[in-house]
Amino acid sequence: MQTWLEVILRTIVAVVVLFLLTKILGKRQVSQLSFFEYITGITLGSLAAYISLDTDNNWHLGMIAILVWVAISFGIEFLQLKSKKARDFVDFKATVLIKDGKILEENLKKERLTTDDLLEQLRGRDVFKVADVEFAIMEANGQINVLLNRENQPLTPKHLGIKVAPEKETQAVIMDGKLMPEALDMMGKTPKWLMDELEKQQLNMQDIFLGQIDSYGELTVDLYADNAQVPQPQEKPQLYALLKKCEADLELFGLSTESEDGKKLYEQCSSQLQQVIADLKPLLRT
Repeated sequence: MQTWLEVILRTIVAVVVLFLLTKILGKRQVSQLSFFEYITGITLGSLAAYISLDTDNNWHLGMIAILVWVAISFGIEFLQLKSKKARDFVDFKATVLIKDGKILEENLKKERLTTDDLLEQLRGRDVFKVADVEFAIMEANGQINVLLNRENQPLTPKHLGIKVAPEKETQAVIMDGKLMPEALDMMGKTPKWLMDELEKQQLNMQDIFLGQIDSYGELTVDLYADNAQVPQPQEKPQLYALLKKCEADLELFGLSTESEDGKKLYEQCSSQLQQVIADLKPLLRT
């Protein structure tokens, strides 16, 4: 066999074997590389290159080495699932870098991080002031996770005692001009409903690159023709959501003000708006 043809065949074999073995190791091997997995990835790549280019008669030894590395990696991952000590030994322990707004310099030196490195990581999480950080920890994969102190955390409906309805996942019901019946069924819609919505917007399914239905049941589309303008439907659920936001804002203003008269005014307005929403709910949620 000619050398160039042999190299092609070996490369194809190496790619197929690496793909299958990576599937066996799982998604974690790709998404969250530990220290050992990083070494394994580099080694497997080097062995695959050896199999592709080394045209002597011992190329099968490279295949054996790949299988041994994968077996060891798989065994270590299994051991990590069973033992906390094994996880700490292989992946290292998480390190606290900031506590109560104070930088722990010794831990920073231990992880070989400079102040600039730490500030860069904080800015990547929209944190520009160390004093605003309640807790910052460096995970085993090198990622720094940050918890802001309470006064700097974003306000949520839970803080205001407001219960909100669960939101459904947005589903793609049209892809590449073709209907996705399973996604449409998950949203509780029928093909006839979809065709009626497209007719309202004077669109053909073949002209749509991507069509999605959100939790409010609203259809939004992206056309193949980027310059084409698609009318944005004004659905009643959007008005309902806006009224609920106004209600939450009134309650927030009532909690924020120190004036007793102001509190009573905001509470009165909030109560009146709640009654309006209750009266309009059967119309706005249909």
